[in-house]
Amino acid sequence: MILETKRLVLREMRQSDFQDLAEILQNPKVMYAYEHDFSDNDVQIWLNRQIERYKKYGFGLWAIILKETKEMIGQAGLTMQPYKNTEVLEIGYLLKENFWHYGYAKEAACGCKKYAFEHLKKDKVYSIMKADNLSSIKVAMNKEDEFITQYYNGDMLHFLYSVCK
Repeated sequence: MILETKRLVLREMRQSDFQDLAEILQNPKVMYAYEHDFSDNDVQIWLNRQIERYKKYGFGLWAIILKETKEMIGQAGLTMQPYKNTEVLEIGYLLKENFWHYGYAKEAACGCKKYAFEHLKKDKVYSIMKADNLSSIKVAMNKEDEFITQYYNGDMLHFLYSVCK
């Protein structure tokens, strides 16, 4: 276990989480911000990337486990993300569609923020979102910047949000 909130436990993902992860990454409604269809191979690459992040940084995107049912309902965590000519520590999350609108994303993001401040001794964390990602913007912090980044289908407007300790 990495961290615990009132209703959730976050832990490192493992190979046995592949099907739950595929349910997230292969759902077009969940992944609309990526504008990319994920194959099984893409899901495996994503999972491998998290496992490598755990080794390299000691953090990555973690499995979100609902305490009540012990089910993996999503992923949330901290990743180093490119921003202009540097990298920023980003809080990110994706939930299975049937767990939207229950406050789990906000609860997980708050747990990740607390982890970054208390365990990683960071003074600031960020979130990078597509400009049309209204659900995530509602969870976001302070808007710092607008910029264009390239995704699978071309250039897209993104916002950089941050929160300080």
